[in-house]
Amino acid sequence: MTTFLTRPEPPRKAPKPMLSGQRSVGELVTIRAFLIIPFLALAAAIPLTWGWGMTWVDLMLAGVFYTISTLGITVGYHRYFTHGAFKATGWLRAALAVAGGLAAQGSVIGWVADHRRHHAFSDREGDPHSPWLFGTSPLALARGFWHAHMGWLFGRDKTNIDRFAPDLVADRRIKAVDALFPLWVALSVLLPAVLGGVITLSWGGALTGFLWAGLARISFQHHVTWSVNSICHMIGDRPFVSRDKSANFWPLAILSMGESWHNSHHSDPTCARHGVRRGQIDISARLIWAFEKLGWAWQVRWPTPQRLARLTKPAVAGQ
Repeated sequence: MTTFLTRPEPPRKAPKPMLSGQRSVGELVTIRAFLIIPFLALAAAIPLTWGWGMTWVDLMLAGVFYTISTLGITVGYHRYFTHGAFKATGWLRAALAVAGGLAAQGSVIGWVADHRRHHAFSDREGDPHSPWLFGTSPLALARGFWHAHMGWLFGRDKTNIDRFAPDLVADRRIKAVDALFPLWVALSVLLPAVLGGVITLSWGGALTGFLWAGLARISFQHHVTWSVNSICHMIGDRPFVSRDKSANFWPLAILSMGESWHNSHHSDPTCARHGVRRGQIDISARLIWAFEKLGWAWQVRWPTPQRLARLTKPAVAGQ
């Protein structure tokens, strides 16, 4: 009788914990300052400058900085670093990380870790910002909306970057950009002031540039991004199969640079285009297309008819 000896399988490694501890008091103070100061500036800018303080220079600067930093989030932090929707040259990779930092929404590694955790547990326990964690009653949904929109940012839990973003932790260039996040935030509020003063040759231009194109623009930008977390998981169209309550909300499409086609994104997270249907404006996808044409991006994961067919909800019998 022949005896066959089998080699025992090595024990599987336990997954790294989802959280890496809690934020310190200093971290909480810093985060709340980033959230509250721009919001107060937005609330104060209108009454303080009404009738004299807003100029076309302020609007131009706000538009330029809004566009660059928002695309840094949508194309860089989100579609590239979080989901790998395309490959990029080294200099473009660093530029996207810096541009995202100008939005003052967190350093690139922490942002990516939080967002990958969101996708891993979307609208379930473990999701850092789902509006559905407290129930479905009107009071629970109101609480959930606040939590998803910005309340979660006041919490102490820290996402474990070694579990959710080990690729970025291992990248020395991205770690350097990540460590310089306070510099990018400072430049984001000070450069509009400097440019406003130089263009208008006045201290008043520097002040209104600081208020409107700096602080107020950042606060407005925050709420657009947070609306994707809150509104786009509560209201809208759901044409594609997904494991959560993500929805397409067209009114935010332009301001969010295409991020509000959220059901489309959650059904196919690595796709470079979120507005996959005719007429769905997706400025971020257009920029990625331009990068590809210039040779700065490649292996772009564009939607195809076959890919979309796999995502469409099956027809209900009798309809």
